[in-house]
Amino acid sequence: MKQIKETDLPGIGKKFQLMARSGEKIVIVVHDDGRREIYHFYREDPDDSISMVTLDDEESRCIAAILGGMTYRPKALETVDIALGDMVIEWHKIEPDAYAIGKTIKDLCVRQVTGGTIIAIVDLDQNKTVNPGPEASFRDGSTVVIIGDKNQVKACKHLLLHGSIK
Repeated sequence: MKQIKETDLPGIGKKFQLMARSGEKIVIVVHDDGRREIYHFYREDPDDSISMVTLDDEESRCIAAILGGMTYRPKALETVDIALGDMVIEWHKIEPDAYAIGKTIKDLCVRQVTGGTIIAIVDLDQNKTVNPGPEASFRDGSTVVIIGDKNQVKACKHLLLHGSIK
């Protein structure tokens, strides 16, 4: 993936520009009031916009969850992890003998103990919880989406399975 160019827009917010591998340019403007504008430009003329969509904060987060694979993960990508610099997003399935089953994020003190953060839980019935609160509980077969550095994610997975990080 090519580099994303980030530009401050004083009094407005920030602009993010990406040239996709396809040669198309995408610009996202994040306004200070929470609105997002997405611009798509012609490949042949990267200064001529094809379309523009305005989303509010909730819509933007929903689209981000879809694009980030939190609402649907293609079968071919079920074991793929995503790296963002030194941060990692990993999908981890709760096995039948996992210590975490029936316990909550708060019960396990996940963030305090591991430094990792659970950003989504997808149950077997496809019930999805994005950005789960401390009361969210773990079920057998659920898939947990964890973000953190490599060691934090590893510690979080160990905590979920064994009840400790060692």
